[in-house]
Amino acid sequence: MHMTRRDFLELALVTGAFLTANPVQALAKMSYDDIMRFKPVGNVTLLFTTDLHAHLEPLYFAEPMNLVAPKKLMGKPGYITGKEFLKYYKIAPGTLEAYFTSCLDFPKLAHKFGKMGGAAHITTVIKNVIAERGRDKVLVMDGGDTWVTSAIGTFTNGKSVVDWMTLTGFDLMVAHWDFTFGKEIFMQRIEDLEKGGCEFITQNVVDELFGDLIFKPYSIREVGGAKLGIIGNSFPYTPIANPKQFVEGWSFGVREEQMQQFVDELRQKHKVDAVILLSHDGLPLDMALAEKVKGIDVIISGHTHDVTPTAVRVGKTLIVIAGSHGKFVGRLDLDVQKGKIRDFKFKLYPVASNLIPADKEAQKLVEKYKKEVTKKYKLDEVIGEAEVMLYKRDTFFSTWDWLVGEAISDYYGGLDIVTSPGYRWGTTVLPGQKITRDHVYDYTAITYPLVYVMKRTGEQLLTVWEDVADNVFNPDPFYQQGGDMSRMWNVEYSIEVNGPQYNRIREVKIGGKPLKKDKEYMMAVYGGPPPPPDMVHPDYKPVPVYDILIDYIKKKGKIKVRTEPNVKVLDAPYKVYDQCYGG
Repeated sequence: MHMTRRDFLELALVTGAFLTANPVQALAKMSYDDIMRFKPVGNVTLLFTTDLHAHLEPLYFAEPMNLVAPKKLMGKPGYITGKEFLKYYKIAPGTLEAYFTSCLDFPKLAHKFGKMGGAAHITTVIKNVIAERGRDKVLVMDGGDTWVTSAIGTFTNGKSVVDWMTLTGFDLMVAHWDFTFGKEIFMQRIEDLEKGGCEFITQNVVDELFGDLIFKPYSIREVGGAKLGIIGNSFPYTPIANPKQFVEGWSFGVREEQMQQFVDELRQKHKVDAVILLSHDGLPLDMALAEKVKGIDVIISGHTHDVTPTAVRVGKTLIVIAGSHGKFVGRLDLDVQKGKIRDFKFKLYPVASNLIPADKEAQKLVEKYKKEVTKKYKLDEVIGEAEVMLYKRDTFFSTWDWLVGEAISDYYGGLDIVTSPGYRWGTTVLPGQKITRDHVYDYTAITYPLVYVMKRTGEQLLTVWEDVADNVFNPDPFYQQGGDMSRMWNVEYSIEVNGPQYNRIREVKIGGKPLKKDKEYMMAVYGGPPPPPDMVHPDYKPVPVYDILIDYIKKKGKIKVRTEPNVKVLDAPYKVYDQCYGG
């Protein structure tokens, strides 16, 4: 990373670094110390990561411009972004903390502070805390979405990430996208994980026919002289959000009544001092769950990729979440005495990979797997250059998804619509940055990547889009099943977020013309369950989305897609590109 003297001075002020004869060396040393500085509390330290999405190398990941919410949830943690986020948490703009937690001026701050995350850098943070506190006082946990959706994760069937987790010393884990390897591979990874000393716990996955638990529902651990009961909750809607074929025979769900039984069992039978829920429910659902299930002291949340610089309190329950993509390691210190949490202290460590040194063992492991995957998939090959920032996360629109639409339309020709899923994950490519094959896989390396072409009537399209909108904007988090609004290329529309159920979407235009309910439209789609063979257009062969994108980016060279959203939000604020990324 190139730094001007002015940039260095600003960063020194932010991180607490002091100028010496060797300023770069001093910056690395002192800023690392500043990032790690934390005054311990009590006898228990919980360390946690979530939603790594198999990103073992440092990357850029911009927080979203928009997290549009139904009126009931607006302004609550999980639905605050940009300037409002900085104001809510009292974070100064332009600082390292602002760069990690807000979209504001992201490209500018990215050039100043560098990349984020990276498995080897996370390992350094975790080992540092363990060395400081002692292994007997620390529990290391992961909240799922960990093994898949990058090249190095997907194309090693998650083995690369499991090996890193073993090396780093993880103790407990739950899952979501990890299930999409299918039951055979998933269970093999669980076996590998547990051989390495990390338990997989989940109370909400049962046999579809008999209701028997598939996994151990909780773990009891002695930590710092306290007896902790940790319950696991994997993503409740996995068979809906992802193809059911991967978990055939398993039934999911929140199962809050069963969870209450396990909480009571831990307290009454096992006499634990504190109950922890390790969850992949999502922050809004966990906040609602804390009101229903009594006796949970701490919820470590995941799935929605939210960043909470301070703990959220719901009744007597503390809720924390550590972002996504390896940007943060969460730390929650607890003073647990005689069945009560008497005090706590919470911190998100920003994993600034230019400032936190890589653990040598972990780095060697990452490089080994990177080399293996690169040999087959040419991950480092430059295929183009971004002229605008390519990003994924937003409630309705992203530049990456518009690029996907362009590429698929170009490949198949004659399409009216391209739809793609509102996934929350995918790295960020800065303006002027070279685009590699690895970047494409960071957005598309799923285990069901095929693009399908089919015909749908306007009425069928509206029905599907309204159903997705009801999922995303349902005011009751128990009825939200994850993800953002589907992306629709070549479509313009308005939406009333708080409008009547199944009547939120207005003024739909396809190719500039009003949608006709009885007209058939040629569309392409990827990222969902494979459609029945008779629904797939026989003249269009399904092709992996990443192959289409790589060829298109190579052909175009310079990538400049529209930055103006194709949706008008009628009853909620909605920021546009220049308000966050154009600075």
